[in-house]
Amino acid sequence: MIRPSLGLRQQMRDAIRNEIDQRTALHQANIARLKSGGFDLAMDVTGRKRPLVLLAHGDSWFDYPLDGNGISLKSTDIVAQLGSMGDMPPLIHNVSHYGDATTEEMSIAKQERLIQSLQDPRNWGGNGPDAILFSGGGNDIAGNQFCIYLNYASDGPKGLNDNRFAGVLASVQASYLDLFAFRDKYAKRAPIFAHCYDFPVPNGVHPACAGPWLKPGLDYCGWTVSQGTEIVREALTEFKSMLEQLEADPKNKFILVRTQGTLSLDDWANELHPYPNGFKKLSQCFLDALNTKFPAANSAAGTNTAAPAAAISASTRRETCRFPVRPHPARVKCKRY
Repeated sequence: MIRPSLGLRQQMRDAIRNEIDQRTALHQANIARLKSGGFDLAMDVTGRKRPLVLLAHGDSWFDYPLDGNGISLKSTDIVAQLGSMGDMPPLIHNVSHYGDATTEEMSIAKQERLIQSLQDPRNWGGNGPDAILFSGGGNDIAGNQFCIYLNYASDGPKGLNDNRFAGVLASVQASYLDLFAFRDKYAKRAPIFAHCYDFPVPNGVHPACAGPWLKPGLDYCGWTVSQGTEIVREALTEFKSMLEQLEADPKNKFILVRTQGTLSLDDWANELHPYPNGFKKLSQCFLDALNTKFPAANSAAGTNTAAPAAAISASTRRETCRFPVRPHPARVKCKRY
């Protein structure tokens, strides 16, 4: 007899695969619609006159199936909102799944999923994605394992254990370096955009189906919420510094979207995730970075790029925002975000 836990794991794997298959079908329909509307998606993006076509891979900041802490029939994350923003909203093939650490995101199974996406011409305009969006690092640290990287409060005033945290940060860096190597092999022309999260309050607030991720570790090691807030800030500041070092190497073709300091206290729904309006602020950070890298052609120079975009944008936005209904939490066990 199959153990119940194995059956639940298979259920979860099947549900994840089905969700991504549904997203893929919607994305491919949007690509086909744009092509039929007269867009040449193989056109060079220099002074672009077409929407960007992007690949997204990441954690719950790219795949958040809740509205704050409540049930939602659509995702509210960065990718979900970015797909309906701007004069020419980007088309995004999103293969992200909440809960993944970078070591899982760059596992063989997830790399094979990325390869499958990249090698299917129905996902792209002919040249693969214009860029890759990545969200990763938070789940390597946050969660029940967070206590590993903390000193006991009784041992002194230093909360973050520098040596242990350097170890996990090195692991995250290795995943990013592997992502760059993967890109060089399978999508050579695509720059990678990633963010550095923002500074939450580790107060134990969480949705019913997941978390908390930070306060239990801090409580276990004897730190208060106020002290824990500074510990988390220090950890995220070091994470950002590591990403800035990667960005400084031109061969990485890596653009860091600087999201730290974007959210107010009222934007946070729980220890790790903002409300939809907070996610929209973060999406704007990505949109600004994409527009800086890929500026649209100046319509005043002779070609009106807004007109053809407007002709199909309403339809495209409706399809992009029509996310598949998630499995009911009472029937499918929630996974850590």
